[in-house]
Amino acid sequence: MNFGLSDEQEMIVSTVRSFVENEIYPHEDLVERTGEVPSDLAQEIKRKTLDLGFYACNFPEEVGGAGLNHLDFALVERELGRGSMALTHFFGRPQNILMACEGEQREKYLLPAVRGERMDALAMTEPEAGSDVRGMRCTAVRDGGDWVVNGTKHFISGADHADFFIVFIATGVDETPKGPKKRITAFLVDRGHPGFEVRDGYQSVSHRGYKNCVLEFTDCRLPDAQVLGEVDGGFDVMNTWLYATRITVATMSVGRARRCFDYALDYAAERKQFGQQIGKFQGVSFQIADMITEIDAADYLTLASAWRLDQGLDANREIASAKVYATEMLAHVTDATLQIFGGMGLMSDFPIERFWRDARVERIWDGTSEIQRHIISRSLLRPLGA
Repeated sequence: MNFGLSDEQEMIVSTVRSFVENEIYPHEDLVERTGEVPSDLAQEIKRKTLDLGFYACNFPEEVGGAGLNHLDFALVERELGRGSMALTHFFGRPQNILMACEGEQREKYLLPAVRGERMDALAMTEPEAGSDVRGMRCTAVRDGGDWVVNGTKHFISGADHADFFIVFIATGVDETPKGPKKRITAFLVDRGHPGFEVRDGYQSVSHRGYKNCVLEFTDCRLPDAQVLGEVDGGFDVMNTWLYATRITVATMSVGRARRCFDYALDYAAERKQFGQQIGKFQGVSFQIADMITEIDAADYLTLASAWRLDQGLDANREIASAKVYATEMLAHVTDATLQIFGGMGLMSDFPIERFWRDARVERIWDGTSEIQRHIISRSLLRPLGA
């Protein structure tokens, strides 16, 4: 692994960072105050991303994407992590799982998503099924050649702007020695489909303007044409396309931590108490040292996991390590920055309190810290028969 970036990668970093600083930062206060992203602003960000050539940059060139590999895309996500998620959402990174589309699905869902004509949202989580995916109660039952869906999904990010949804639904149960085991199937569901409703979700302290929604299915009939992948093959689709989403959380956490750290460093160098800059006090200077060390460690850990994917190497444990370490690092960095700022850190005059609030959810979504530690320990112990 080469720890230096190529000229092309340096260009990716500088281009995306400049975009975030010029097109995202100026609108963050508006989103924080209102909890909304104006539709004209959302479309402007999308248009500028398309003009830049970075929309759907995580998709291969054969379908119209920029064809970035995992490492290059991790660099993009790291820089986007510096900005408000409610705004960078429109930078446009459709779910890679759409590459599982076949036949007419490609023309109806995959290609329009890559071109920025239609936006998608991924729906797995339910009130009774978070980390326990097989605990899904939203079911699809065969009836006259169609599937009849009933149930609820919640915490669905980006659903307020989505034109269609990639929904994982229980389609059967197998009896196993360890008890019943649900079969899962992925479906493509259009907004406005009869029997399907998208409604407002919960108010979150993290990432204002980046809303979660509730999806309700009431005798919603879906034909076989809406199945993504194979019937009962939902886990195969997940394992093929969704494993790398944890890298996104890790890389964005690194980007946000670096932005937060810059505030801490500047404040420590400028703020004076007892006749000198507070950065000269060991209690502050050692925190600065610990913060940058942890940020760099999380950065290298995350980029290394993306590099392994590009080499065709197994990276499940490394991705889990990156996710748990980077998100917990972000929690420490935002908290330490707030402490350095003192009372002003809690005031909305600075974005520090926002970074602090936003950091909390990163240890929960896309697999909690506990789930990541389970993945890591299992990968180490299973080969030893434990």
